[in-house]
Amino acid sequence: MAIQWFPGHMNLTRKAIAERIKDIDVVIEVLDARLPGSSANPLLAELTGHKPTVKVLNKQDVADPARTQLWLDHYNAIAQTRAVALQASDAAATQRLGPACHALAPGRGGLAKPMRVLICGVPNVGKSTLINTLSNKRHAKTGDEAGVTKLEQRITLADDFYLYDTPGLLWPRIIVAQSGYNLAVSGAIGRNAYDEEEVALELLDYLRRDYPALIQARFKLSGVEQMKDEEVLAAVGRQRGALLGKGKINTQKAAEIVIGEFRSATLGRITLETPQEFAQWLSVGELLDAQRLARKEARARAKGKGKMQP
Repeated sequence: MAIQWFPGHMNLTRKAIAERIKDIDVVIEVLDARLPGSSANPLLAELTGHKPTVKVLNKQDVADPARTQLWLDHYNAIAQTRAVALQASDAAATQRLGPACHALAPGRGGLAKPMRVLICGVPNVGKSTLINTLSNKRHAKTGDEAGVTKLEQRITLADDFYLYDTPGLLWPRIIVAQSGYNLAVSGAIGRNAYDEEEVALELLDYLRRDYPALIQARFKLSGVEQMKDEEVLAAVGRQRGALLGKGKINTQKAAEIVIGEFRSATLGRITLETPQEFAQWLSVGELLDAQRLARKEARARAKGKGKMQP
């Protein structure tokens, strides 16, 4: 899936994080609980990998609770990592983050050694809402679109606790194909960067296998496990009145309906990946990427030899 998603300000964000991380004690990475692996930025891990990290699985209220627990167990098993599932607007739940940070950096605290925390995540995971809830103020602009936050800012949560916010950071190129679809359907990527019908079909393919009852109940369908993805999309369009002339299905409109139903959680509580699934996808992606790089290097060597010929 071709996604153009690395605008110029992403380079600025990368540089800002690389500079700021030198003085940071703990990193809070906000993830989408419906796609924790796909919304975890590998570039961010590269920039902050040596720092203790709190993984926040936001939007847990619309994620599959059984799968959320799998992800919490997965992250909590990693050294120097704590995982917390919450809803960013829940003030009581967000208060768990302070103790989690202090547990990871017990030597920080007090005016002489204030806690310095960097909060980051891909666009549209709810980072700004979380910041506003933590600070009980409207420091960060929020919105249901990718890349709302544009500038770094420091927020004082207490006299000895500083929170540094950065714009949502994406990475230059996806190597896990399924992550592209999951990020697109979640709204982390601007809608001009992908084909909505393609994304909706991939979503339906996954839901037919893992959550068929939810599709059938919401769209009043039956037997979706035996249907092709295109047939399910057409049935959704027909059921919702997304029609063109002579009864032809408006598949673009049907795709928008399917994606919208997922984002609003009216389909139900869904998580698009398990830790085991994501590990398998990543393994395949890394192998394919290594093969791509090998081909690229081989072409470069062949081109170099050609230039050397008299």
